[in-house]
Amino acid sequence: MKHIVTSAPQNCPIMVTKNHAACVSMQRERPKVGVGVFVLSDCHPHCVLVGKRKSSSGEGKYGLPGGHQEFGESWVECGEREVEEETGLRMTGTRFSAVLNVVIPDENYHYVEFFVQGHVDTQHGSEPINVEPDKCDGWEWVDWDTFLPLDTVFEPLKVIREQGFNPFQ
Repeated sequence: MKHIVTSAPQNCPIMVTKNHAACVSMQRERPKVGVGVFVLSDCHPHCVLVGKRKSSSGEGKYGLPGGHQEFGESWVECGEREVEEETGLRMTGTRFSAVLNVVIPDENYHYVEFFVQGHVDTQHGSEPINVEPDKCDGWEWVDWDTFLPLDTVFEPLKVIREQGFNPFQ
């Protein structure tokens, strides 16, 4: 599996690396824009919310809540909307975290994936519900330090882990 990764470390707005060979087998399409959300909770210290994906790219792998950015939406608005649609949770203090440019030629997958992070607004509930069971097997809180085996994790989350990103720093 080959991928192109672009990330934004804390000390740099954007860092680009290129691997032109990754694009050879892909159809000429525009990349899609996605937003993944690091949902944090005071009720689950040092954990992030993940769900097992169904009926989409990365099926059977664990990923963050998130989805496609709608026209006119900011990354934060998209992330907060997707979290509420998928988990019933509302967010507070949501902010930009990182960006990845992920290309998986074998799956004809090319996403510019923006990551945002925020805390659960416990005034509106503190535990997720599986609002879209056709898209997710369920949600669970996973400790960031003892995370899941990377072969069980959806590519964007896997890559950001491999790069050393930590939503708690």
